[in-house]
Amino acid sequence: MSPISIGVLAISMSIDAFIASVGKGAAMRRPSLSHALRTGAIFGVVEAITPLVGWAAGVAASRYVAAVDHWIAFCLLAAVGVRMVLEAWTREEEQDAAPLSLWTTVVTAVGTSLDAMAVGVSLAFLHVNIFLIAFAIGAATMVMSSTGMLAGRFLGQRFGRIAETFGGCALCGLGAWILFEHLTAA
Repeated sequence: MSPISIGVLAISMSIDAFIASVGKGAAMRRPSLSHALRTGAIFGVVEAITPLVGWAAGVAASRYVAAVDHWIAFCLLAAVGVRMVLEAWTREEEQDAAPLSLWTTVVTAVGTSLDAMAVGVSLAFLHVNIFLIAFAIGAATMVMSSTGMLAGRFLGQRFGRIAETFGGCALCGLGAWILFEHLTAA
């Protein structure tokens, strides 16, 4: 793969993590830089690992991964998205949301990175440096997720519940889109 192809792949694989991070930043309203970097690191590491797992699964497991990845992604993203929307409208207006737990962050990261696992499976058929590609995907995801958290911070200060609701709905929509793409491709 050319460097441009790797860059395009890395950015496209990290857009869903960016959207999720904007929602997280809006929910927290005032995430610190260290929290944004920690969230970005979690998203980046998970996003870098999943294509390696997919690649290792290779040809033999591709039909099993492809058979369920869209359902897993949909359920995880929808659950986190619905939780965000409910929390946006059930807490007091002046109260900031607590930082999301490590578990919730990891679940969100896994939900947004299952497509990278499927990409890893497809890369098993090509003669590519999977470690370079996984690194590029992870680095792009870390930068975009950290940036998304901080962008969500400003959205949250101005738009509060609406921005958090939008972030939750975006996660649900992203899960539904993944499900739709797989069901219509079959």
